[in-house]
Amino acid sequence: MTRYSDLKRVALGHARAILRCRLNLVCLATMERDTQNGPAIEFRGVTYDLPSGQRVLASLNLNVQRGEILVLLGRSGSGKTTTLKLINRLLSPSGGEIFVEGKAAGAEDVVRLRRGIGYVIQEIGLFPHYTVERNIGLIPGIEGWPQEKIRARTLELLRMAGLDAQLASRYPHQLSGGQRQRVGVARALAADPQILLMDEPFGALDPLTRDELQREFLSLQLRLHKTVVFVTHDLNEALRLGSRIALMEAGKLVALLSPAEFLRSDDPLAAAYVRAFGSGLDAAAHRGA
Repeated sequence: MTRYSDLKRVALGHARAILRCRLNLVCLATMERDTQNGPAIEFRGVTYDLPSGQRVLASLNLNVQRGEILVLLGRSGSGKTTTLKLINRLLSPSGGEIFVEGKAAGAEDVVRLRRGIGYVIQEIGLFPHYTVERNIGLIPGIEGWPQEKIRARTLELLRMAGLDAQLASRYPHQLSGGQRQRVGVARALAADPQILLMDEPFGALDPLTRDELQREFLSLQLRLHKTVVFVTHDLNEALRLGSRIALMEAGKLVALLSPAEFLRSDDPLAAAYVRAFGSGLDAAAHRGA
């Protein structure tokens, strides 16, 4: 009888353990699903003040959804680039919290955080004494990728960026402006980050090259589905590239609209942008079609 009771007690213990394990797995799966389905980037009441005390960003609440191109549109001094730099902690907020992939950015190791985020700027930022191949392979090399894998990834990205593989051995000064910008995009994508930050990347290019790169970027995004935060002051570019447009003015978020909604918006600032940029905006909103 005692032996039976012992066996029963052990069996019940195992059953409870299995149930607890299953409940824990369900909880973990739910948490993982919530993280995957939630916003990739979230600003919660974020402010940023200069050392002088001047407020640059005021109580920003903004979500960036996974796989979208969120365009930050505004004139100089509106807080666009500040918002961008807060994501990868080039700047630290004076107040509020920023979450990246469901985790508080301020609590993350800053090096690890930045390695998981691609960054493209107008000035490109290529190392002049590095070849194209070495520039593109910089982050994978730091991450300890094998040399053969870095080489294969570099060639893959050159093809994706519309560049000839022979350019791999050249230096930045041997490239055109458009080629350098393509290399900058390729380098940002090298370690396959899920998030890409782009600060007026095509702003310094001539109109034809800019048009080409916008088209190529959209084509690339259709394949890669990255989460992109894109800064511009050009409404045509915002309408063409953006899934949504966050209109900023004097450190505040004024409106958050789809391209079609932006064109019809009765918000005074949005309407002023539409008037200022004139005709051709409908075509831009349909991505140049």
